Amino acid sequence: MKLHVIKNQNIWLSFSAFLILASIILVIYPGLKYGVDFTGGSLIEIAFDQPVSVGALRQTLDESGYKDATIQTTGEKGYLIRTQALSEEEHQSVLNSTKTAHGNFTEMSFESVGPIIGSELSRTATIGVILTLILIGLYVAWAFRKVSEPVASWKYASITVFTAFHDVIVMLGAFALFGVWFGWEVGAAIVAAALTVLGYSINDTIVVLDRTRENLLHRTGASLSETVEASIQQTLLRSLNTSLTTILALLAIFLFGGDSTRPFALALIIGIAVGTYSSIFVASPLLIVWEKMKKRS
Repeated sequence: MKLHVIKNQNIWLSFSAFLILASIILVIYPGLKYGVDFTGGSLIEIAFDQPVSVGALRQTLDESGYKDATIQTTGEKGYLIRTQALSEEEHQSVLNSTKTAHGNFTEMSFESVGPIIGSELSRTATIGVILTLILIGLYVAWAFRKVSEPVASWKYASITVFTAFHDVIVMLGAFALFGVWFGWEVGAAIVAAALTVLGYSINDTIVVLDRTRENLLHRTGASLSETVEASIQQTLLRSLNTSLTTILALLAIFLFGGDSTRPFALALIIGIAVGTYSSIFVASPLLIVWEKMKKRS
């Protein structure tokens, strides 16, 4: 069965527009739930000898003066507790009150991040993403400079950057929902996932666009639409097979890995799936739409 990507371009582009709009709304409201890496504070991971309910643990923290603490389960007996930044004395106080109320447990980890470090990480991550997109856009424009007709090289670059933004914003929109549903937080691991998705998305998009560039050089196809459609068909199986094998490996990590790795794995699964979609069903149709708009003007 042959997919008529260009013929049905309005369907694919409309679906992408819906995804982007919905994701932007979700990132604004309810918004992302930032982890301790961004907001500053302390993170305590503990594992009880016997199961303890979240409600009972929350009551203990409330009575100890930490009413703003958030609790996330990490298994049947494990919990992640996030509070405001704790001194060592306050840290020991939380442990002692928890042990008194609920019995023995093992402290798996304890880390504190000050608000200055959290702010610096946020600023650095934002600048890093923006610079990455700009530099990649400039490189793509330079690499495609030999194909100026009928599509200018800067248009390839713009579409590559747009699809990368498309994939990352959809991933972040999904995590805004996960923050509401599961209490998942966005921290350094999700930033790393976003950068990985950027790289994967751009690579996949360039593979499809580069085949279009080669076919335009050799005048494959009677029209731009036919050339682009042929280029998509030539790279379709490669893109799908590469993405599928990657997603299967990530799915194994998500299903059988630890609780701390699941958000990272799911972020990559979403980003790679959306990236594959955008490289096939968004990038190439945008070339056609752009050229049609130019002819009308």
